[in-house]
Amino acid sequence: MMEKKGPAGVKVSNNYWMKVVAIFFVGWILMYATRTIFNPVMGIVGEEYGLSNTQLGLANSVFFLTYAIAQIPFGAIGDKYGRKLVITIGFLVLAAMTYLTGIASTFVIFLMIRAFAGIGQGAYYGPQYALSTEAIPDKKRTVGNAIINSGMAFGTSGGYLLSSKLVLENGEHWSKPFFIMAIPTLIVSIIFYTMLKEKVIRPEDVDKKEETDNESQAKVSLGAIFSNRNLLAAFILCFASIYANFVIITWLPQFLIAERGFEGSSVGFISSLVPWASIPGALLFARINDKLGKTKLMVYSLVPLAILSVFAIAFVQDRSILIAMLVLYGLTGKLALDPIIVTYVTRNAPKGSLGTTLSAYNFIGMSGSILAPYLTGYLADATGSMQIGFYVASILLIAGLVLFSVLAKEKSIQ
Repeated sequence: MMEKKGPAGVKVSNNYWMKVVAIFFVGWILMYATRTIFNPVMGIVGEEYGLSNTQLGLANSVFFLTYAIAQIPFGAIGDKYGRKLVITIGFLVLAAMTYLTGIASTFVIFLMIRAFAGIGQGAYYGPQYALSTEAIPDKKRTVGNAIINSGMAFGTSGGYLLSSKLVLENGEHWSKPFFIMAIPTLIVSIIFYTMLKEKVIRPEDVDKKEETDNESQAKVSLGAIFSNRNLLAAFILCFASIYANFVIITWLPQFLIAERGFEGSSVGFISSLVPWASIPGALLFARINDKLGKTKLMVYSLVPLAILSVFAIAFVQDRSILIAMLVLYGLTGKLALDPIIVTYVTRNAPKGSLGTTLSAYNFIGMSGSILAPYLTGYLADATGSMQIGFYVASILLIAGLVLFSVLAKEKSIQ
């Protein structure tokens, strides 16, 4: 089917949504790979700059602070001026900052560059999910989101393996993974701008064009978003889930080295069990959610198992059980839960402000990623062990589950 511009946007073919899913899948690979290449080499960077665990945690927290702060402004800018443009500019900034990270001469400069890298990544989440929600057919939305989200798993694993192989095993300088990752990030920024379409009209929605036009004019305030009980419930659960996830993403490689005796590329391999396991988990549970349409049931099934696994990762000493718990967390943790909650948010978002709502959701959630690296590093310095950080993450997950069950209205769950 030929694409033709209309007054409400661009008509697209039946297969356009598949292209969108594939492009954004690659985008998340690069988003997470450029984050996690730092984590296996944190100890080496710490030795070079003379840093404590608290300061190393700060390096990650600064990145996620600017990432979180940028969420809502970029979501609103994308809704007003164009989501494709916002995503493209963000990735250009990310590519430049990833390269410059490798040539930072002092820790202060390193922190500043990582802060700007966080701003670049902050342009992605809200505009991306707004564009994909617009493009993906309703009946395939959770599965589509799960496929997109699985890029996070590939990126996490790829970042771990790249750094551990080049630096921990081959003895390369810690900057090399940053130089390598800057290149595909730049290339994908160009792909975003040339291949994505704004304000698409799917074939099945042609008859609904007038209704869509009217809805797109209605903008709501942030107050209306945050006063929505269902959205607030999702925001709180997202915060707890992301906090736990970033305790694991940030500190698991160092925990395996310092407290469980793993060495070399095995650190990257064992750490990658979490993202690898999350891929089938996310796809399976997304498909179940699309069929059943019961978000609370999915949350009550997944989150308790995630709580158990996060606690056990720190508690168990046996390597076989540790590996089993890492796989369990991958199957039931943040990457499996996220597409379910994202779909729930899109169905409860005020009409006309989807990008802003998604950015608000991710802003609250990513606040957990600001606290998790720094607080876990501080607790490790204070207690002499990283275990306490995993226990705190478990407690927050329990609190998030309880508050979600209280706030979310069953009749509105879809």
